[in-house]
Amino acid sequence: MNEIFLLKLGEVVLKGLNRFSFENKLKSNIARRMRPYGSFNVHIAQSTIYVEPQNDDCDVDGAWDACHTVFGIAAICRCRPCEKNLDAIFQAVEDYLGDDLSMARSFKVESKRADKRFPMTSIQLSQEIGGRIAEAFPQVAVDVHNPDYTVYVEVREQAAYVHGPAEPGAGGLPTGMGGRAAVLLSGGIDSPVAGYMIAKRGVEIESIHFFSYPYTSEQAKEKVLELARLMTRYSGRMTVNVVGFTKVQEVIRDQCPEEYFTIIMRRFMMRIAEKIARQDGCKCLVTGENLGQVASQTMEAMAVTGAVVDMPLFHPLIGMDKKDIIAIAQKIGTLETSILPYEDCCTVFTPRHPKTKPSLREVEAIEAKMDVEGLVAHAIENTEKVTVRYHGGGNG
Repeated sequence: MNEIFLLKLGEVVLKGLNRFSFENKLKSNIARRMRPYGSFNVHIAQSTIYVEPQNDDCDVDGAWDACHTVFGIAAICRCRPCEKNLDAIFQAVEDYLGDDLSMARSFKVESKRADKRFPMTSIQLSQEIGGRIAEAFPQVAVDVHNPDYTVYVEVREQAAYVHGPAEPGAGGLPTGMGGRAAVLLSGGIDSPVAGYMIAKRGVEIESIHFFSYPYTSEQAKEKVLELARLMTRYSGRMTVNVVGFTKVQEVIRDQCPEEYFTIIMRRFMMRIAEKIARQDGCKCLVTGENLGQVASQTMEAMAVTGAVVDMPLFHPLIGMDKKDIIAIAQKIGTLETSILPYEDCCTVFTPRHPKTKPSLREVEAIEAKMDVEGLVAHAIENTEKVTVRYHGGGNG
């Protein structure tokens, strides 16, 4: 039999009466991710999704990498199916895991008997296969407490499956089960991580980016589109709304006290983002704000900023340390792009002494002298929608 993948379910198993819909969504997500890599049979049984290549033309390694990015999977393993008898199981261990075993200092066998018709218990099966391995690999010691390598044997309904240690999956919940959100995507480190974290909860995402040409460059715009492409490795295909924000920022510069530039700019962003989000069927806004990181991210400033929107406003990074955010950015592949030296619109007309504890009443009084609705409408009219996909494929 050929090599196949076993994908172990995560939180999905806790979903009670809704579990069937979560499992079906996850199965369809995996099947879609597999299409660029060939013909794969994807089915689910006993809290495990089986991914089986149907012919030798399949790109098994590409499919394996794609499986790591599917939300809803707790652990994944490549394995060798075999018949459910001792001789076949040991032969699969020797053929499939022999190279790994020969390089190990010690080993143990862990067995799981999901098919209760199999005549041996899990412990008996581990002992029998372990004994045969010890004879075939006499240089590898048996160590049931702290082994260098573990052989796993799973006896299931259709076959027995032999594999080495599993690898972590992406975790979270299946994409499409948590609604739809609009992520305010800048060119920095934080917002792509915020988008990844909300997507991990099963949320479909699109992005909104504020672009102030000529104060920000075309390279800055391309940088953000590349960040969105990198995010689609996990989230799937994404629409990026590139908002023409130049006029709004120029009016703020000309009509507002300097110390209020940032807070009023952020309020305009929220107004515009909410309208775009509602037009596109999104139920919430997501930002990469982190409490206390910059002047616009104090409690007072964030309260004033959020006061202009009625839909939920989520901040997945709100209590995280910067080093932890950077670690996630590195893991999901956005860090190197985020640190490219192309500045976004948040750096345009930056006040020398920004207001860190703004009063809502004062801010509203300043905005009352502005054509807020007209500026918002102008920005939305000057919004370009760009669809992005991951360069590696598999996220249609």
